[in-house]
Amino acid sequence: MNADVAIRTRGLTKRFGRTTALAELDLDIPVGSIFGYLGPNGAGKSTTLRLLVGLLRPSAGSAQVLGHDVSRAHARIRTRLGYLAGDFRAPAALTGRRYLDDLAALRGCRGTTATDRLAERLAIDLDRRIGSLSHGNRQKIGIIQAFQHDPDVLILDEPTTGLDPIMQRTFLGMLREAAAAGRTVVLSSHVLSEVDAVADIVAIVRAGRLVIVDTVDRLEARTRRNIDLRFDGPPPLAELRGTPGVVEVSEMDGTVRVTVEGSTVELVRVLGRHDVVDLVSHEVDLGEIFLEHYQGAS
Repeated sequence: MNADVAIRTRGLTKRFGRTTALAELDLDIPVGSIFGYLGPNGAGKSTTLRLLVGLLRPSAGSAQVLGHDVSRAHARIRTRLGYLAGDFRAPAALTGRRYLDDLAALRGCRGTTATDRLAERLAIDLDRRIGSLSHGNRQKIGIIQAFQHDPDVLILDEPTTGLDPIMQRTFLGMLREAAAAGRTVVLSSHVLSEVDAVADIVAIVRAGRLVIVDTVDRLEARTRRNIDLRFDGPPPLAELRGTPGVVEVSEMDGTVRVTVEGSTVELVRVLGRHDVVDLVSHEVDLGEIFLEHYQGAS
């Protein structure tokens, strides 16, 4: 396995009886990247993450994390992984501090300093019983247990559930810092805006099958976008419609809307031959990319 690849799957498949939850997944996730894993509930995201951390055994195919086959060497990579389950739970009778200290001891690390630092950042009182905490504060406990031992790989399933907008922003900052330090982050979410804010690479999964995987920049470049134009004089509608990459041209009240798929290089050349007095480009976001690829999948 290439040293620059933190996670690799080949033909990774999981069946539950006659139901295929994940089918023939091939992924390469680079070291130090933030990998956004998108799809609605039931698409296969959580199944994938459970396979990666060794909580499920594959029906077929393989998964490697940090060069080790997860099915055969789970103990070797356990302390190098930080995992937050989508249905995270912790013993209600314990205080947050006791729970986190016990986990640190099981992992063979001293977690007190890191735990306190993370608790301060997430604004949570660790001396309260977990059962008395709000949903959002219980989720903070889950985040701390994933981060406290400085793992090389973070695998996070819907991590911002229950967090308020300020804490969501704080958490996304933690992800950026982790990646900047060379750690690899797998972020599974149905909240497109948070993935759009931090991810380098995005994969979209539908009904257990990979629809597309690519860098965010390349996905944006290949996705349709609208450009509104106003000309000093009659608009060159026929020329615009014949321009490579232009898929639709419409006009209303003197404004021409051009829909472009992929590169805008040829469109820019055409516009350079005309007097354009106003141009507004409507930038693509991850939500549009998701809808285009997800609805178009079969």
